[in-house]
Amino acid sequence: MVMHTEVRTKQRRSFNILDTVRLVILTIGAVAMLFPLLWMVTIALKGNNDVFKIPPEWFPKELHWSNFVTGTKEINFWQTFGNSLFIAITCTIGQIVSSVLVGYGLARLSFPGRKLWFSLFVGSLMLPGFVGMIPLFNLYTNLGWYDTWLPIIVPAFFGNATFSFLYVQYLKTISVSFDEAAKIDGASDLYVLIKVLVPMTMPVIMTMVIFSFQGAWNQYLEPLIYIIDPSKWTLALAMASYKGTYATAWNLFMAADLIYILPMLLLFFFGQKYFMQGLGSINSASLK
Repeated sequence: MVMHTEVRTKQRRSFNILDTVRLVILTIGAVAMLFPLLWMVTIALKGNNDVFKIPPEWFPKELHWSNFVTGTKEINFWQTFGNSLFIAITCTIGQIVSSVLVGYGLARLSFPGRKLWFSLFVGSLMLPGFVGMIPLFNLYTNLGWYDTWLPIIVPAFFGNATFSFLYVQYLKTISVSFDEAAKIDGASDLYVLIKVLVPMTMPVIMTMVIFSFQGAWNQYLEPLIYIIDPSKWTLALAMASYKGTYATAWNLFMAADLIYILPMLLLFFFGQKYFMQGLGSINSASLK
């Protein structure tokens, strides 16, 4: 009994030591990740003369909350914010719906050339996006879509190879017996997808939503190429033009930039549970 007690005590001590080491490593990593965000908040609350003060002040003596109001007035912030929000939500809906349909077809339906189509989808992930830039520009120009949002929004409704691949991998973790049971009761493929599989695959769908919204929200190259009218600019374009004639007011820029990243922070905060579940299930499916 004494020996067993000593062994358990040693195991608990080693376990506590490992937990302490993990906690220290995670704390260091968290501080390193949060450092740029904390520095942005500090600069956003400073006066313009205190931004480059040496040594730098982490806690400003006077907090300039008015920077958040003044910073948004320097550019047409809220209009471009609305433009980006509309584009991001529309692209997210288009990519999720189309990618789920494509992923379901590749994972569950039997048709000639299914493996070939899946291989083409996976192979397309290796192609850089710049390959089709000039052909697509000529196509959209000929269609009269130049200086509109259509070249940004419409492609989102034709599927996303990455998201389709993720959905196929996640469906591998779900037994086909659920589909068969629903079809025995007379359910169609569309009913099986919407009523049976979509609720079960919500973690990977939420993961796709976060990635899709982030990509559409931060999209810069396509709006830069296709949009000329400043009233149609996205917020990424507006933030890139945030500069003065001789210098940039970095405190105002950081204040506006904090509002710019706020939607992404909120989306990840409320969806992180599904996000982590989705990534874990996809990794486990990939290892099988």
